[in-house]
Amino acid sequence: MKIRLFVLVAAWLLITHAAAGFNRDTTALKSKPVYGKEARVIAYILDGNHYRKTKLNDSLSAVILDRYLRELDASKTYFTAADIKSFERYRFSIDDLTRNENIEPAFEIYQVFEKRFRQQMDYVMRSLVTEKFDYTLNEYYETDRDKVAWALDEKELNDTWRQIIKSQALSLRLAGKKEDEIASTLKARYERLIKSASQVNSEDVFSIYMNAITESYDPHTNYLSPKASDLFKQSMSLSLEGIGAQLQTENDYTKIVRILPGGPAQKQGILQPGDLITGVAQGSDGEMVDVIGWRIDDVVKLIKGPKGTTVRLQYLPAATGLNGKSSEITIVREKVKLEDNSAKKNVIHYQRNGQDYKLGVITLPAFYMDFEAYQKGDPNYTSTTRDVRKLIKELQAEGVNGLVMDLRNNGGGSLHEAVELTGLFIKEGPVVQVKNSTQRVEVLDDQNKEVAYGGPLVVLTNRFSASASEIFAGAIQDYHRGVVVGESTYGKGTVQMVLDLSRFVQDAEKVGELKITYQKFYRVTGSSTQHKGVTPDVELPTPFSASEFGESSNPNALPWDVIRGTGYQQTGDVTPRTIAEINKAYQNRLKYDETLKRYVAETDVVRENLAETRISLNEQTRRKEMAEQEARKAAIGMDTSVNPEGVPVTELEKLTDEFLRESLLVLSDLILKRIG
Repeated sequence: MKIRLFVLVAAWLLITHAAAGFNRDTTALKSKPVYGKEARVIAYILDGNHYRKTKLNDSLSAVILDRYLRELDASKTYFTAADIKSFERYRFSIDDLTRNENIEPAFEIYQVFEKRFRQQMDYVMRSLVTEKFDYTLNEYYETDRDKVAWALDEKELNDTWRQIIKSQALSLRLAGKKEDEIASTLKARYERLIKSASQVNSEDVFSIYMNAITESYDPHTNYLSPKASDLFKQSMSLSLEGIGAQLQTENDYTKIVRILPGGPAQKQGILQPGDLITGVAQGSDGEMVDVIGWRIDDVVKLIKGPKGTTVRLQYLPAATGLNGKSSEITIVREKVKLEDNSAKKNVIHYQRNGQDYKLGVITLPAFYMDFEAYQKGDPNYTSTTRDVRKLIKELQAEGVNGLVMDLRNNGGGSLHEAVELTGLFIKEGPVVQVKNSTQRVEVLDDQNKEVAYGGPLVVLTNRFSASASEIFAGAIQDYHRGVVVGESTYGKGTVQMVLDLSRFVQDAEKVGELKITYQKFYRVTGSSTQHKGVTPDVELPTPFSASEFGESSNPNALPWDVIRGTGYQQTGDVTPRTIAEINKAYQNRLKYDETLKRYVAETDVVRENLAETRISLNEQTRRKEMAEQEARKAAIGMDTSVNPEGVPVTELEKLTDEFLRESLLVLSDLILKRIG
């Protein structure tokens, strides 16, 4: 899904943790006439063309105000309750002001934010010199700021910042830093924050405000400033160099939310979604720069770099959470190339009941197609379906007994390829329904009766399988052609297009672009993939909740709904009885398979750590929690794999990838049922 590749880039400009520096004139940030023109045109386009058909009105105005305040101060550490009350004068007028090319609320509110930022940074810098923390007190800092109210006054804000600084100082103390090192580290951290904030310009403020407007329609409708548009185009051409991870700000931390297929991080296999980056260093011996509290674009600038160079990351693993020890990893930067996202095959040998099996695996990181070459009539244009068809033939020549299509972390891509790929596994028929903003429904069919592969089939998914991946997995499931194994998918069932605003705005100033949601996907059954995604036939344990890692994490995402199903003929390859028996076998493995049991235990630990949002500011308590985490990890890791059936250790048993191992075991069950 190309749109998902944009999220990292969009975050650079759409999210701000801090604002202006100490020395800037508070009138330096001003609206320009071109901003008002863009705002009016965007409102007009959204009114008539967004899928939701929601008008920019008083109700949406209220949502926009709340969203803008959240973008500026998601941590609730700058504005006071009185500030929030004063902004109420805009609650039901943003719609009218926008249509009249008036975006003054953006800058008036931002000036208040800038003032509060300076006040709090004054307090922080004074505290770093004068504050002596008592680490024996039993107090906590709540990292989930949605759970706390706006501060009543500056005194309450100062106490919140005291807790923040104390928590950060304690973390450094627990990492073995001396008092003078702690002081210098925190001083450098906040000096960098102030410097970064001072670089915010008028275009940045307008971009934040316009995205508060566009994303009030749905999270995938975005305003791209001229600078963001350039970065978006770079990401579409896969020309960005770095570690290959999608990042977002979470309170003071930079969180990894997705590992991009084909990137260095994915190849190395150590970093995981939920990990929190706390430091970045260049080369093998460069100084580790503390990045807690930094704006995400500044963190990304440190992580990015020329291909072949080395970056070191310090991070808090999701497996141990905020109260665990930090780890360090060294990664060689690379470009995420098109060929790295191409389909690849593998054969796993497995012995069961005295019989040798060859289990084929095709890993598909994205649904790709060289559309330009296709339009030019190049007979050798690159496409997912062509590559997979070729790999299937090679696997069949090797005598595989079954096939796993691995779609984990596949964010989607070409809708055409999703339909064509499904056609390799079914004779013919509808694959997906697409409904536009005028309620017109189009059915996209596989019209090729050829079946490239008709054997036992498993589709492996995880929380980060999205869009086109969900179309393919859903169709395979609906046709009863194969068994879906893994986690419930992301739940993105919408389609976007990008409009160049220069087509509508005549101005000497450069203008941006609008990415707008205009279509929605539905399965052949009529069920939307939006929010719910595809629920696996065999659900494996996951630490990632839909409310945190999925479409459902966006409160204004388009809703799930159902339209009329379309006629299709199920294959009968997989029956409800088949699914029941395979799940029974999986439940039995949960009882005797120590590798699976250990994975379930590890997943439980990660889930608990991700859910924990309170950090103790008591040193003894923190040390005890860290020791407990390490002991729990060690206890889980001490288990050894025992199989009561006496199956010899083969390539399958050696797999450290538990999701892949389970999908292959399910595949072997399918093969045995076919033979039986």
